[in-house]
Amino acid sequence: MSGHSKWATTKHKKAVIDAKRGKLFAKLIKNIEVAARMGGADPEGNPTLYDAIQKAKKQSVPNKNIDSAVKRGAGLEAGGAEYETIMYEGYGPNGVAVLVECLTDNRNRAASDVRVGMTRNGGSMADPGSVSYLFNRKGVVIVPGNGLSEDDVLGAVLDAGAEEVNDLGESFEVVSEATDLVAVRTALVDAGIDYDSAETSFLPSVQVPLDEDGARKIFRLIDALEDSDDVQNVWANFDVPDDVMAKVDA
Repeated sequence: MSGHSKWATTKHKKAVIDAKRGKLFAKLIKNIEVAARMGGADPEGNPTLYDAIQKAKKQSVPNKNIDSAVKRGAGLEAGGAEYETIMYEGYGPNGVAVLVECLTDNRNRAASDVRVGMTRNGGSMADPGSVSYLFNRKGVVIVPGNGLSEDDVLGAVLDAGAEEVNDLGESFEVVSEATDLVAVRTALVDAGIDYDSAETSFLPSVQVPLDEDGARKIFRLIDALEDSDDVQNVWANFDVPDDVMAKVDA
């Protein structure tokens, strides 16, 4: 998992300080709205909403924006949109499998955005089911390093159903079954360990190793897809070694 996970966490750190901050805020707010609509306005009784709020707070989304999103989603305030989740599948350069999760109030616009993003960046759309079988739905918690060791994190989450802990350099990735996500997150909090995000994710079962050129192409494709307001998440089954990642970052 290392190549993709490392890239994803680095990217999210950068997203906070770059020009896409407004876009990132909008996606986090949309997540909160949908979670509140699905499970109610009380974060204590709605784990998905709790995690969506925590993630938004970590990225410095103002509290008043968070509160408004919860109220809109729960129908306590006017202005909420009817969002639906749609998954698109495709292939990127070098045969990398790509899963695109959209959260949209306009199915046609979302489909068009994804198709354009794919075809302009060396990708192609695929039929439903032709790519998704290469991924497993998992719970993923990102824990900042903060002087912790892998054993510290593992000790806290082992009995809660965690399957593995991956050292990503500046942080740790805790992987579990999606159904154990809340238990793992709770175990970390109980052990006094802070976490950056806790969410369900699609992790690849098979990975395509990429060189520098391949890495640049797939990152360009993912950036183009994520540029759409309707695209909430992009998952891809690539692996980029650390030395290649360093060249791309440079």
